[in-house]
Amino acid sequence: MSDDAPIIWVVDDDPAVRDSVGFLVASLGYAYETCTSAREFLERLDDARPCCVVLDVRLPGLSGLELQGELLRRGSTVGIVFVSGHGDIPKAVRAVRLGAFDFLEKPFDDQILLDRVGEALEASREAIAERRRRGLLERRLAALTEREREVLARVVAGKTSKAIALELDISAKTVENHRANLMAKAGVNSVAQLIAWASDPTDI
Repeated sequence: MSDDAPIIWVVDDDPAVRDSVGFLVASLGYAYETCTSAREFLERLDDARPCCVVLDVRLPGLSGLELQGELLRRGSTVGIVFVSGHGDIPKAVRAVRLGAFDFLEKPFDDQILLDRVGEALEASREAIAERRRRGLLERRLAALTEREREVLARVVAGKTSKAIALELDISAKTVENHRANLMAKAGVNSVAQLIAWASDPTDI
């Protein structure tokens, strides 16, 4: 299976729920894994691929809400859909405010669950793409000198070589030299392409 293929995690201490949710998502062709606890999930999770967790609120040890907090601290890209037989309004409000896609009470409507899982997976894909984009941009910028980064920031802001020279107290010719070096490192042929390279590296 491709590393980019989505996966659904079902984290619930009730085997009947794990089996029913697993069967449901598998009916749409999704791969899935099950866990009986939040700790097990954290040990097995690889969120480099798009994924969604269908998560019970009450779990042995770390609760579902505590797991959500831990995923937030880690900057995880996992989409969360809560299911609970013991849901209440304050818990639901808190979960959704922290980014969960829904808080469904058992027994839940199968189609609603599938819809929320689809939304969570799409958000996970977008988060992974953004993380990769940021990582690429950071690596590109790390290869520049401090002065090149200063010049680049001002080029992206639309400033002229003369204005950049005044701000940095260097000659316009030096600015042009830095800009030429930037374009060579970026492998681009125009200022417009250089701005795209710095702003969204996936465009080049």
